[in-house]
Amino acid sequence: MYEFERLEKLVGKENYEKIKDITVLIIGLGGVGGYVCESLARCNIKKMILVDYDKIDKTNINRQIIALKSTVGMKKTDLFKKRINDISETEVDVIDEKITLDNIEILFKEKVDYIVDACDTIEIKKEIIRQCLKKKIKFISSMGTANKMMIEKLKIMDIRKTSYDPIAKVIRKMVKEENIKEKIMVLSSEEMPVKTGILASNSFVPPAAGLMIGNYIVRDVIK
Repeated sequence: MYEFERLEKLVGKENYEKIKDITVLIIGLGGVGGYVCESLARCNIKKMILVDYDKIDKTNINRQIIALKSTVGMKKTDLFKKRINDISETEVDVIDEKITLDNIEILFKEKVDYIVDACDTIEIKKEIIRQCLKKKIKFISSMGTANKMMIEKLKIMDIRKTSYDPIAKVIRKMVKEENIKEKIMVLSSEEMPVKTGILASNSFVPPAAGLMIGNYIVRDVIK
């Protein structure tokens, strides 16, 4: 058996070839985005473009797959490129920059099949949605996973069906004000956030969200 034969047996050779032919751009390599990378690397997709400017901090260790005592201070893009290359044949490009409204066009220089928004900046989330709709690029946006404990409350849905999520509330307002008619697919939790006074997190909700997004993309490819 070769590395990905079990996946090929599960989905069939034709569908496996479809999976191997996609390019996915992932913005944000934290608790959610990191597990999107992990799941898609283990599906041996053709290419990933990884976008993050940050380095590992010790506070990342409780939830991020590349965060270890030995990796604190290292660039997330470097770590993920090395990890993915050690898993699969997936080609990896990196954009090691902080995305702002002034440079956001660098995300759209290359043709991609999907964009995953797992970033933390609300205005960037809004602009990614606008640009993906304008350019007709498939995308999915992760809403908030902080201060949540129940992975069973995570769902992928149109933004208009979200509840209890402060980030989703802002995006819903934008969709309404800008009269956006298209579906805006997001990963969101129906759990009421735990009141902590800070953005607290755990080792299971952000990773589960990332795995669900990876699953969503693969199932969309082979539907």
